[in-house]
Amino acid sequence: MKRSHSILFGLIGLLGIATASAAGCNATGGSRTFGGGGEGGDDGSGNGSGNGTQQSSSTTDGVGGSFAGVGGSGSGGGTGSNCQTDFNVDDDGDGLTEAAGDCNDCDANVSPGSIEVLKDPNDPMAQDSDEDCDGTIDNLPPASCDDNLALDNAEPQNGARAIDLCQFTTPADKTWGVLDAKYVRANGQNAAYGPNIGILSNFGPNVNPQGGTRVLGLSSGHARLPSQAGSCGMLTCYTTGAGTAPNGFPQDVPSCPGETEINDDIGLDVRIRSPRNATGYKFNFKFYSFEYPEWLCMSYNDQFIALVTPPPMGSINGNISFDKMTNPVSVNVAFFDVCPGCPLGTGELSGTGFDSWDDAGGTGWLATQAPIKGGEEFSIRFAIWDTGDQAWDSTALVDGFQWIANGGTVAVGTEPIPDPK
Repeated sequence: MKRSHSILFGLIGLLGIATASAAGCNATGGSRTFGGGGEGGDDGSGNGSGNGTQQSSSTTDGVGGSFAGVGGSGSGGGTGSNCQTDFNVDDDGDGLTEAAGDCNDCDANVSPGSIEVLKDPNDPMAQDSDEDCDGTIDNLPPASCDDNLALDNAEPQNGARAIDLCQFTTPADKTWGVLDAKYVRANGQNAAYGPNIGILSNFGPNVNPQGGTRVLGLSSGHARLPSQAGSCGMLTCYTTGAGTAPNGFPQDVPSCPGETEINDDIGLDVRIRSPRNATGYKFNFKFYSFEYPEWLCMSYNDQFIALVTPPPMGSINGNISFDKMTNPVSVNVAFFDVCPGCPLGTGELSGTGFDSWDDAGGTGWLATQAPIKGGEEFSIRFAIWDTGDQAWDSTALVDGFQWIANGGTVAVGTEPIPDPK
């Protein structure tokens, strides 16, 4: 198909994301009794009543919460209890009993399959807690696991590490983490490693990792900077050829012509088991394209997706990265703000090739979040492709994966990450 010029200006509004709050508690003693109780009966057989509250770790971002107890009744000379557990019964519904290693069967946020949660230093009622029941409080996963990974490291497990998925597990293990990682085409078929994949220490002097020391680059051309071996050297490089899009894609943009053909598609597919206390997850990404500005609102607009299986509520055909108007990530997304005359200017194009091989543009760093059930196994396929032809390449950066374990409800959504400057 031959391209014709048509330029569309005017981008669409931004998207807000719901925040969440948390719940949790600490255990004491063999009987696991929580909350303040009432006074006992005079003769040792009477009942007492009372109220109490047990607080535990609390935070604003992914680490903890609080548990509020309601008074119970006690007999004899004792006090009432809010939570008395059976050693062989899963009293808190987190899938594990005390006999199976749950060190606090009064709190579904605490079990061997949970992720550790930092206490909120601004909450005077917050208490330290051992969410993963390993006997150590707040032993968090490593903050970085991608140090010294080479640009052309071909192992897909290291692609997962580049986006800060640092813990790996097995189907038989009860802990959370990455179960499998592989490079794939857009439809999930295995793909060979090539220069369309890169583990980058930066993307030019003004774009740095969001976590650890590396970011994952996926490109419909070459995921390389001009100074690196294997660089494309121009706005179009051919890689995987004709591909098959996932069902529902390429996603049409309202009022823009559509196209079904995709080319030069590549992705990373990671299968993960979530922590038992997780309610969601989030990751950061950035999108660049030579399609800007000549091919705005045309059938050639390359797309990036984060395809989740099973699809969470609020996703579009399983994709969780789009703007408030449900536009997919392309040159038509509302967040396309890095370009001449755009809100974020051209600094983040510097040294990338998108500043020198042709006029181009991109987004700032964006954050996508989505809900998850604790202990659920799911997959995310980060994929990019050329739409309509193989020309005018695009590149996506993915980084900064984090679990959300602060309770409450997490909704699918994407929003810009504020500039810390």
